[in-house]
Amino acid sequence: MNCFASGKSQEDVLIPLIRARKKAKEERIRIGGEDMKEHEDEHVLSYVDTLLVLELPEEKRKLEEGEMVTLCSEFLNGGTDTTSTALQWIMANLVKYPQIQEKLYMEIKGVVRDGEESIEEDELRKMPYLKAIILEGLRRHPPSHFVLPHAVTEDVVLDKYVIPKDGTVNFMVAEMGWDPKVWEDPMAFKPERRICPGHGLAMLHLEYFVANLIWKFEWKAVEGDDVDLSEGEEFTVVMKNPLQAQICPRLK
Repeated sequence: MNCFASGKSQEDVLIPLIRARKKAKEERIRIGGEDMKEHEDEHVLSYVDTLLVLELPEEKRKLEEGEMVTLCSEFLNGGTDTTSTALQWIMANLVKYPQIQEKLYMEIKGVVRDGEESIEEDELRKMPYLKAIILEGLRRHPPSHFVLPHAVTEDVVLDKYVIPKDGTVNFMVAEMGWDPKVWEDPMAFKPERRICPGHGLAMLHLEYFVANLIWKFEWKAVEGDDVDLSEGEEFTVVMKNPLQAQICPRLK
């Protein structure tokens, strides 16, 4: 269950943080006074800081706490929930298909310098098979099956269908990635395809996490347990039965 699933839990978690940030800003103003701008370089700007100064032009007021809670929740969910969901799907497939995991490990081993504990960003660019695995994971298991809905401002004909003015239009990302007219054996996990409708989704984070998890550990299915790739609906499309795996440190 997502930690921001209910409005009450959102407020319990986020309102104290918002108030603390507001208090810290007021304290900086009190201490800095006219010289506050000289110390701005030492201050790390946060998302909440931008919300505290935001003003609604039509209503000529600043945001209320409840409005900031909603925006913060969307920011956190959009930036973390989809990535963690995609990561679990990808690792599940690497457990289910150990030959793919081994091929990835050998690619990593050919790039990472001897004695290096973790993989750096510049090394990720030298791992095409890693990128292929991430893209295939996003194609096969997109964290969200739909994109944001849109509306047309006038009657439009799209592929012989009439979309009336103000009609809502959405695109089924998952169905696009599973279309047998486009993909051979669409429900199989084949990193060699190297393409995905969700290409820009958290690529750097997923590459970094997957590469380091495979570099440091060997992932195996729990004895007697076949990895279940059934889907469940939460904020994103998650694994119905979360991944269970045996993790063994790699001997280098």
